[in-house]
Amino acid sequence: MAIEVITREDLNEFRSLLLNDLKEILQSKPEQTKQWLKSNEVRKLLNISPGTLQNLRINGTITYTKIGGILYYSSEDLDKLLEANKVDATVTLFNPKWLVR
Repeated sequence: MAIEVITREDLNEFRSLLLNDLKEILQSKPEQTKQWLKSNEVRKLLNISPGTLQNLRINGTITYTKIGGILYYSSEDLDKLLEANKVDATVTLFNPKWLVR
């Protein structure tokens, strides 16, 4: 049985390889978003009250699915809603019209 000595250089090399491998794993992992969100998740995401969420449902602004008394919202539909209602930035004091050509 041969004895192998591990040096600090060996440990530093192992550490570097391990960190590089972990970075690759974390970067290659796609961001997973939930397909369906419950009411409380939507309220937190949009920073709105339960009443506002109810009004958005009633006036048809936001689509939902109801299963057994629980409301679910499609994250894809929420993304589309936010994109459709995006407002372009307006000219401000720091971006006066006379400077824009």
